[in-house]
Amino acid sequence: MAIPVLGKAFKGDKVIWCIFIALCIVSLLEVFSATSTIAYRQQNHWAPILRHATFLLIGFGGILFLQRVPTRFYSLLILGVPLSAILLVITIFTGADVNGAQRWLGVGSFTIQPSEIAKISMVGFMAFFLSKMNSQNEGWIFKTLIIGIAAICILIAPENLSTACLLFSVCFLMMFIGQVSLKKLGMIIAVCGISGIILLGSLSIIPKNYLPDRLTTWKNRIERHSDNEVKIGDEDFKITDENYQESHAKIAIANGGFIGLPGSGTERDILPQAYSDFIFAIILEEMGLLGGLFVLLLYVAFMIRCGVLASKCEKKFPRYLILGSGLMITIQALLNMAVAVNLIPVTGQPLPLISRGGTSTIITCAYFGIILACSSKINEEEAEDVDEGIANLKAEDYQNNG
Repeated sequence: MAIPVLGKAFKGDKVIWCIFIALCIVSLLEVFSATSTIAYRQQNHWAPILRHATFLLIGFGGILFLQRVPTRFYSLLILGVPLSAILLVITIFTGADVNGAQRWLGVGSFTIQPSEIAKISMVGFMAFFLSKMNSQNEGWIFKTLIIGIAAICILIAPENLSTACLLFSVCFLMMFIGQVSLKKLGMIIAVCGISGIILLGSLSIIPKNYLPDRLTTWKNRIERHSDNEVKIGDEDFKITDENYQESHAKIAIANGGFIGLPGSGTERDILPQAYSDFIFAIILEEMGLLGGLFVLLLYVAFMIRCGVLASKCEKKFPRYLILGSGLMITIQALLNMAVAVNLIPVTGQPLPLISRGGTSTIITCAYFGIILACSSKINEEEAEDVDEGIANLKAEDYQNNG
């Protein structure tokens, strides 16, 4: 009796549901551990984890709703593009300054991150126009896509360059999957390459005193990451304010070893943003290499499953929605992990669904809801095909026996 009820409540692909639940379990365990210092400072020691659990619960409720929404209604996401653009402009001038960046828009005690709204809106925007593209209208649709991508990324970049790069990468991959001509894609790569060279050249030439605060931050991160002269373990190595996060992330990873230190990690009380940007380092410390590989494989399996589901979609719009949502979550996860193990400079990207967050947690759940809604449609179409096949077999059997 319980199984049919659960089947009605949890629509869509069961593999995606299992991955979602597994990520939520890891999130609750690691955020509870990583927020121990915050909990100790508050009268209510359970407040940090209860806050995170509340956002996960809100996101879960959103998934239960979104999975039942017909996929055609997700075309309304394109309306979120101008809305998020307005919010981003407001954030630039009146946004709340957190850790030296104005990324949050506050309304009383409630804050939202407009860039997260922009990301999910752009996935819908790209999916909608790519699904309408053909040989006759490719020209103007390509221009529309470029204008939308450029406008949103330019508004995000000043305060959150890594998010702008993430969004651009996902949009570019969606255009590649959507079979935009290689010539046009090559032009985009050329323009971005030239722009990147000019930006890096400017950062290396212009003294820090003459750079805006955010550009100075980017320059410092790049310089710290590219500095190979002194490493942990050298006699001359010292932990400073500049290398504090990266150094303690490395220490956490070294402490974890192969099987980790469950519940006994020490860097969770030292490492800044242990519950957010550097939570993967805490996972490696407490769950070891095995736990880190397990989390990595969850995201890889998620992307593979999204690819399988997309290949089953007969219509282009839900196919691009699934791929865009899957790419956004997976690439962001890989960026966060790469930062934690010091493969790339610090980006400030949270680990999707695992890191402690508000807007980012809810929006990540929305991606899952969209994917599940599209997979529900696939399941319905497959069930109809099976029923039709059975009906045809019965009809043929009746004719043969008749």
